[in-house]
Amino acid sequence: MSKTIRVEKIDAGYGRIPILHQVSLSISTNESVAIIGANGAGKSTLVRAICGLLPLTAGNIYLGEKCVTHLAPHDRVTHGIGVVLENRHLFGELTVRANLDLARIKGNQRKVPSPFTLSDVLALFPFIRDRLDAAVELLSGGEQQMVAIGRALLLQPDLLIMDEPSTGLAPKVLRHIVEAVAELRKRGISILIVEQNVALASEIADRGYVMSLGRVIYEIQEEKWKNIQVDDVLHKAYLGG
Repeated sequence: MSKTIRVEKIDAGYGRIPILHQVSLSISTNESVAIIGANGAGKSTLVRAICGLLPLTAGNIYLGEKCVTHLAPHDRVTHGIGVVLENRHLFGELTVRANLDLARIKGNQRKVPSPFTLSDVLALFPFIRDRLDAAVELLSGGEQQMVAIGRALLLQPDLLIMDEPSTGLAPKVLRHIVEAVAELRKRGISILIVEQNVALASEIADRGYVMSLGRVIYEIQEEKWKNIQVDDVLHKAYLGG
């Protein structure tokens, strides 16, 4: 399978405080990969580095064969990265429709063969169909998460990154997200899910990486992924030892 993204031995941090240390991973086309680990493992910092929101101090990031290490965040979007950050970054005072339209205009620049449309988003998340003219700030957390994912899809990504999508959401909403990811896989989108909820990650992803203290300490291949919740290395990453 061709590689949608390759992260090669990257270091990154905040000012003089190093967070990521020689992190490497890869995601193939139409593959779903999870990054799991306890709070403070460096998972969200890794997302920011991949998206260009945090500069690297070492290593490189490739989309396909193109090195994007020095590209600005909006240029990475143009090259096929869509992201749903943990705090969603929606425009709360604007309507759902306006939030989605802003992404649609940007996504049209990619000119992909089979683009996501607003109708596709509404079919994926019927809950927001009747909320299109409501201000985003009036929506529930689950509805906002659906809008955030829909907005990312309208950017026409080859790779969709979701940072802690389960945070603060009810089980019913999480079930819709799991079902939505299954549909996205049918559309050929690669998924990177950064998640502390191991059960959710194991359901969505094909395989995963375990992070601890800013490093990838363990790569779990597909054949072992179904049993990750009883994995000794995983327990150590979360509980210490």
